[in-house]
Amino acid sequence: MKPAKEIKVGNIIMVDGNPMIVLRIDINGSSRTGFTFKWKMKNLLTGSPLENVFKGSESFDVIVLDKKEVTYSYFADPLFVFMDTDYNQYEIEGENLGDALNYLKDGMECEAVFYDGKAISVELPTTIVRQVVYSEPAVKGNTSGNVLKEAKIENATGNLFTVQVPLFVAQDDMIEIDTRTNEYKKRV
Repeated sequence: MKPAKEIKVGNIIMVDGNPMIVLRIDINGSSRTGFTFKWKMKNLLTGSPLENVFKGSESFDVIVLDKKEVTYSYFADPLFVFMDTDYNQYEIEGENLGDALNYLKDGMECEAVFYDGKAISVELPTTIVRQVVYSEPAVKGNTSGNVLKEAKIENATGNLFTVQVPLFVAQDDMIEIDTRTNEYKKRV
């Protein structure tokens, strides 16, 4: 059990019997009156958001989730199926994948996150390389400052995901993207 003052962003804690990931922490108060911690959290099982205020002296169970290397296999509406090296299949609902949906491709390696023996989400590598499927050509004279344009990349659902890229990036270029921030890193 950890007191609220020791909980950090990214920790997974039990709140009212539900596993919650802490997304944001705001601290209010003073040492004389005592501190309160306002947490923005997300339920790992349902994906529903929750904001709550706790006293610094309240204690919480911190959970360490199991992770396993898996490969994305296929989409079986509404579930995404992943497979490990022993050919075990794990089904995860699309709403639990969050931003990972924007980057999934057949055969992509990632880590499945397990809670209570059930796969609840996946973690992608921090950077991935994707091909630009569509991008407008650069407009002549529009080179003042850090000018960006939209580029579309393909994902497992067949939809096109838009990423902001510099003007010199063209269609069919391979680009590296930071999956945490959805930002262009470099041309490969």
